[in-house]
Amino acid sequence: MSVFDVQLVTPRLILRMPCAGDFEAWAAFRADEEVARYIGGPEARPMAWRSLAAMIGAWHLRGFAMFSVIDKATGEWLGRVGPWQPEGWPGTEVGWSIVRAHWGKGFGPEAATASIDWAFDQLGWSEVIHTIDPRNENSRAVAAKLGSRYLRMGRLPVPHDANEVEIWGQSREQWLARRASEERT
Repeated sequence: MSVFDVQLVTPRLILRMPCAGDFEAWAAFRADEEVARYIGGPEARPMAWRSLAAMIGAWHLRGFAMFSVIDKATGEWLGRVGPWQPEGWPGTEVGWSIVRAHWGKGFGPEAATASIDWAFDQLGWSEVIHTIDPRNENSRAVAAKLGSRYLRMGRLPVPHDANEVEIWGQSREQWLARRASEERT
C-alpha cells in the first residue's frame, strides 16, 4: 500500500490525505480568527492555498503529514489532525485543529487517537509530542485526555519561533500501556 492510499477509519470519522478538493473548507478554516489563534494566525486565501499545498507536499516528502478529517455521516471536512514534523520541528508531533462549529464534540481526540496509533504502528515513532500555545486550554485538555503530559517548554522553527510553546507528549510504551488498559475496561 502506498502512503497516498492511507485512510484511517474511526467510528465517526475518515482520516485521509488532504487533496485539492479540500481547499474551500480549508481556506474558511484557516481564515477563522478563533480557530487560527494558536496555529499561526488567520490566513488569507493565497496563504491558505500555500498551507494546504505544504501539507500535501509533506506527504510526498516525508511519507506522512496531517490528515483531512471527514465526517463519515455527512462527508463534511472537519479539520486537520495527524503526524507533523517539518524541518526543525522539536519532535514527532501529532497535532489537531478542528473547525470551530465542531469543537466540543470529541472529534479531535478521536482523530488524534487513530493518528497516534498509526504513527507508532506504521511510522515506528518512539515518542509523540504535541506543541501547544500555553494559553490554549482546549488543546491542553485534549492532550491530557490522550494521556500526554507536559514535558518541557520549547520553540517552533522560523517563522513561528517568536514565542515558546509547551511540549506535551508520551512514549510509545506509555501509549501502548494506556491503550491496553482501555481495552481491558
